[in-house]
Amino acid sequence: MSVLGIGGLFFRSRHPQARAEWYRRHLGIDAGAEGQGAVWQQDAGMTVFAPFSTDSDYFGADQPFMLNLRVSELDALVARLEGGGVPVQTRPEWETEYGRFVRIVDPEGLEIELWEAPEDGSG
Repeated sequence: MSVLGIGGLFFRSRHPQARAEWYRRHLGIDAGAEGQGAVWQQDAGMTVFAPFSTDSDYFGADQPFMLNLRVSELDALVARLEGGGVPVQTRPEWETEYGRFVRIVDPEGLEIELWEAPEDGSG
């Protein structure tokens, strides 16, 4: 017996319908609000599952978790997000041997990390 993967991510929202629509429009995630049966079919790939120390500065201390999404064609996605009015944060130190990272913030303030693995898949 073993766990096969993450079956869902459920989080509280002041405006579930609007927030789900933001994820659909900007990230292409088939998000459903509470009680709706939207299922997002993901591409197979790695998932990092890692508790961080309570004093870590990797993501905001006011956030209980960091949502990291695997992406392809990061530059094109960044252009589309910025064209849609979504600010994108970049930093030189986020260009790493593990891939490239940028961050955005959803309508309710959740910081999201977008990750493009290296072309050799070694991320």
